[in-house]
Amino acid sequence: MKRILLDCDPGIDDALAIALAHGSPEVEVTGITTVAGNVGLEHTTPNALALAEFYGMDVPVARGAARPLVRPGSAASDVHGNTGLGDVVLPAAKAEPVSEHAVDHIVNTIAASPGEISLVAVGPLTNIALALRKEPRITEWVREFVIMGGSYTRGNFSPAAEFNIAADPEAAGVVFEAPWRTVMFGLDLTHQARATAAVRQRFTGLGRLQDELLSPCLDFYGNNRQYREHGPAIHDACAVAYVIAPELFTLTEARVDVETSGRFSSGMTVTDFAPEAESNAAVAITLDQEGFWDLVTDAFERVSSAMG
Repeated sequence: MKRILLDCDPGIDDALAIALAHGSPEVEVTGITTVAGNVGLEHTTPNALALAEFYGMDVPVARGAARPLVRPGSAASDVHGNTGLGDVVLPAAKAEPVSEHAVDHIVNTIAASPGEISLVAVGPLTNIALALRKEPRITEWVREFVIMGGSYTRGNFSPAAEFNIAADPEAAGVVFEAPWRTVMFGLDLTHQARATAAVRQRFTGLGRLQDELLSPCLDFYGNNRQYREHGPAIHDACAVAYVIAPELFTLTEARVDVETSGRFSSGMTVTDFAPEAESNAAVAITLDQEGFWDLVTDAFERVSSAMG
């Protein structure tokens, strides 16, 4: 069984990614770390705690960076709502975050189990960059490092840049320059994972999970102008799905560098697929959509059954 440490900024698609990981028997969620991103840390951390309790998870949640490394923070409250989960209001969690900072939690968890932890980052990469600065050897100790972020053709924060990278491009630069293989799930891949009406029909009958979270979250998400025509893309779940079932994806080796100073392109992931490029990443290109939604639906059914 693979062990996942999930760094996230919940966020609607983060909420679904957490459910996917929790409901998949192939993986164990060892912990959740939070970062400011889709909304501020004052929301992402309570959201992570509330989601964990709602799903019935017993995992540590560690609070992380409240702002990017060097620039002012950005939020996506227009997409995720003012508190991050659209119109959903979950009961406040009884649990508190662990006392350990997210950066320390990442370093200590990976150091304690070399070769065993799949580090999955689906928010801005601030915590990961700080962890690399604190303990560079985590690049040697992780089983794999997977992110949701970037793109090689488009943006959603700007015409050139995807939100998670653009929210802290300096951190992303540190991460991509580190001596490990980053597995990148960018917009080109995640836009293939859209919760269409047919997909949502598969969630019918999932009880409280459907009624109290999935349906209202996807309704809110789908009302965003970028998703109205084809249904919302559940970006972050793609990175988790790769850890569970890598055979669902086609990846291509590439050199990815992050633009940090461009007037129009700050946060762009400049991706070179040329064979002679010095690869530092595996970039996800295509998705087995039917297999992906089978995986997600099965996981959600297990979460729903356990919730009662």
